[in-house]
Amino acid sequence: MKSTGARREGENPVADRGNGQEVESGTGDVGALLRKGADALQLSLGTEEIALLVRYYQELLHWSRRINLIAKKQRPEQIVENHFLDSLLLLPSLQEPGCSLLDVGTGAGFPGLVCKAASPRLDLALVEPRLKRVSFLRHILRSLRLEGVDIHAERVEDLDFTDLHCTHVTGRAVAEIGDFATMIEAILDRDTRVVCMKGPKWRQELKKAAPVLADLSLRLENAEERRLPFSGAERAILTFRRFKP
Repeated sequence: MKSTGARREGENPVADRGNGQEVESGTGDVGALLRKGADALQLSLGTEEIALLVRYYQELLHWSRRINLIAKKQRPEQIVENHFLDSLLLLPSLQEPGCSLLDVGTGAGFPGLVCKAASPRLDLALVEPRLKRVSFLRHILRSLRLEGVDIHAERVEDLDFTDLHCTHVTGRAVAEIGDFATMIEAILDRDTRVVCMKGPKWRQELKKAAPVLADLSLRLENAEERRLPFSGAERAILTFRRFKP
């Protein structure tokens, strides 16, 4: 993967007070929320990674005053859980040496850029056609000083896959399983895993996608069911791999 150097609107503004770690009164201790949630999910995040994610959270709220990045009127714990912790559910799937991720329709960087902040060695490519969100993504890269990230400001249907290689490809809330698999068919090979992040109705969606998956020679390799730590909302991480008869 080449290396070069966003969804909805939130309330509770963030004050940038120089060190980038303090959150304005009323937003809660975001670092503590991230730590508590990560511990509940059995994710190991160091002090530096938590600090990067807090900065990300601050910038997300700041930019959401001007552009549509996250849903309105969310409490800090909802933002942390719905966007940051939900994205980090993908992290255990990206721990192999040399792992690289293509995140399609990343929006404000969910899940790919959140995983990159939590695991800076991850090689990452983001696909996002909306230019205002692309501006936000580039700002986050500069603010967090993250390297090894390629941003493609275009639709995945228009993406040139010729020189783009990845070990994993995902898309959070982009499309149903079958439609997403068709969308990214051009990048599939035997070494590329497709990771779909789904809610409690994933079995119905998987059944509906069965004919498409068979046509694309994609087989379900693993299904891991989890619950988000604050709300108890059900999630499933589905990993598919192409096989050849």
